[in-house]
Amino acid sequence: MIHSVWFLAVEAAEEASGGLFDLDATLPLMAVQFVLLAVILNALFYKPLGKAIDERDGYIRSNKVDAAERLAKAEQIAKAYQQELAETRRQSQAVIATAQEEAQKLAAQSMAEAQQEAQAQREQVQRELDEQKHQALTSLEQQVDGLSRQILDKLLSSAS
Repeated sequence: MIHSVWFLAVEAAEEASGGLFDLDATLPLMAVQFVLLAVILNALFYKPLGKAIDERDGYIRSNKVDAAERLAKAEQIAKAYQQELAETRRQSQAVIATAQEEAQKLAAQSMAEAQQEAQAQREQVQRELDEQKHQALTSLEQQVDGLSRQILDKLLSSAS
């Protein structure tokens, strides 16, 4: 069909021998050829190219939407993790504060027990010292009495 149309166009061009603007069958024939060329180009090149461009555009849009959803989900997860981290920090600070209070209570209790034990030992030592002092005084009194008697006996025996 293309060959026959082309052939007709060539014949029409050969028959026409006019001026600058002859309005014979050449103009409509050129218009038909142009439309026919546009239809052929559209069918062979532009539709597949347009289809590929549309598919690519759809792919990009779907990836963009998917990426936006993933980003939103990642931001939500990050926010949840930050909240969980903050809560965990608060809990750990509370546990540390409780442990410090318990340690201070244990230290105070141990200190009080140590002071009581030291006081009890001091009192025990004081009692032992008092007892030893009393024994020493008693022993000294006995020795003084013995020595006094001996001195007295010697004085009396030397005086007699």
